[in-house]
Amino acid sequence: MEFSHQPVLLQECLDGLAIKPDGIYLDGTAGGAGHSGAIARRLTTGRLISLDQDPDAIEVATQRLAGLPATVVQSNFRNAPAVLRQLGIDGLDGALLDLGVSSHQLDDGERGFSYRMDAPLDMRMSQSGPTAADLVNTASREELARILREYGEEPYAWAIAGHIVRLRECQPILTTLQLADTIASALPPAVRRKDKNPSRRSFQALRIAVNGELDALSEGLDGIFEALNPGGRFAIITFHSLEDRLVKNRFRQWATACTCPPELPVCVCGGKAKGRLVNRKPIEAAAQELEENRRSRSAKLRVIEKL
Repeated sequence: MEFSHQPVLLQECLDGLAIKPDGIYLDGTAGGAGHSGAIARRLTTGRLISLDQDPDAIEVATQRLAGLPATVVQSNFRNAPAVLRQLGIDGLDGALLDLGVSSHQLDDGERGFSYRMDAPLDMRMSQSGPTAADLVNTASREELARILREYGEEPYAWAIAGHIVRLRECQPILTTLQLADTIASALPPAVRRKDKNPSRRSFQALRIAVNGELDALSEGLDGIFEALNPGGRFAIITFHSLEDRLVKNRFRQWATACTCPPELPVCVCGGKAKGRLVNRKPIEAAAQELEENRRSRSAKLRVIEKL
């Protein structure tokens, strides 16, 4: 299917990155190349490195960035330092991460991310490795409940996990609608009536687990920030509270100088801040973008500058 992509908070990202025409930039989540294309078109003697782990995204980004000062590489952004070393790049003037599932991945039912369309239960962003079906049909009730609770903040995690384990003893859960029906049947009737999408939190949790998203984000944050030149900026768009909390805390840590215990009257650690928060509160989509792009509703942009 056509890889449609409407970049979220595009102008806000460009403003936050303060792009220099001769700078070296990284887009760690190419997707449909919306952000990548906008960055690359602002470069003259500079260069953009555009990464994505999804082979579909790589094919599209390669086509859409042709003729621009951009290099497209298939890789998870957690591996960005290694990719930069291979390309002979020793510093970045800016980096961008647009986290979460792309519109194409959600709209292509065969990828197994959506609880609205019947498809093989896949959810792999890289299209390699164990699938969501593998996880759902092999993990213990305790592990499934932990995933649903920690990654989906699902209040009925234990009940849903128990229902999955009981039903899979009769037949494996292999499709998205099988899983969605299983989740819904584990919830109280009042919850099913109130929540239009009772599977949403569980599908998010399983997707995060299948792709190791939070581990990749934590590792990628450190590696990419370390690769920034002084004055380089790091812009990150998050779409759910787990991602945003991780980014907010890491940014705050980098922007804090003193690490002494609060009970000490004066600083004795001599610490220095590594970064400066460009925006203290997350930037959210304006009203017009909210009307035009439903994916922007939960988007939050944070930007930090390396000192």
